[in-house]
Amino acid sequence: MEKVISHDGTPIAYHRRGSGPPLVLVHGSASANPIAWTAVLPTLEEHFTVYAMDRRGRGESGDGPTYAIEREVEDIVAVVDSIGQPVNLLGHSFGALCVLEAALLTWNLRKLILYEPAIPLPDVVLYPEGVIDRLQALLDSGDREGVLTTLYREVVMIPPHEIEQLKASPAWPARVASAHTVLREAQAEEQYTFDAWRFKDFHTPTLLLLGGDSPQILKAATEIIDRALPDSQIAIMPRQQHTAMYTAPDLFLNEVLTFLIGPG
Repeated sequence: MEKVISHDGTPIAYHRRGSGPPLVLVHGSASANPIAWTAVLPTLEEHFTVYAMDRRGRGESGDGPTYAIEREVEDIVAVVDSIGQPVNLLGHSFGALCVLEAALLTWNLRKLILYEPAIPLPDVVLYPEGVIDRLQALLDSGDREGVLTTLYREVVMIPPHEIEQLKASPAWPARVASAHTVLREAQAEEQYTFDAWRFKDFHTPTLLLLGGDSPQILKAATEIIDRALPDSQIAIMPRQQHTAMYTAPDLFLNEVLTFLIGPG
């Protein structure tokens, strides 16, 4: 376990394992490291020195008195900039949104991978009416597991069998423990505005991962980001949705490794 100090003074922890070029992993909402990447870490560590972050408010990382997505972005930049060579940077879900913003603030990047960052779209509801209030009520009542299952079922639209697969994984207790961070991230995500013009000069090679069966809103968001980035491509993972690192780790790894180091 190692730590860096973010811009606001918050300690941000990361787990460093493996050997090879650096690869920073940034998990999504309701998750924690390193078990967020349990099924894919052994293979990644064969090829890379993996830096798996504990996002603020989770694991060994600290937290600030107030929350904003800008603090998350600064945390990622602090980890990336502490590494003495260009890094590969991979983010999932809300973590991918934070990674996208962090990529504009550091020149220490080799390649970027974004797995289904959700961005608000015109005339499209990211969070169904009333769901944030229900998440708050569940959290207030102490039903942390209910917070997660509601998020997965009604927002990310993960099918029931995949939710049960997540609940059976070793990562589930850590997900439940971090459920208190879900609401603040949902609010930040809902208020976020994607400005394509800001990325017109961003030339870091970028892979956008997309589940073939993912909800239309995630497909649309991925396509909008792809059009905005000058050097990007979309890889569709057939029959997958938002958690392919759990449900199809070999497929996930094939796309990641092919992009980062070439066919093998």
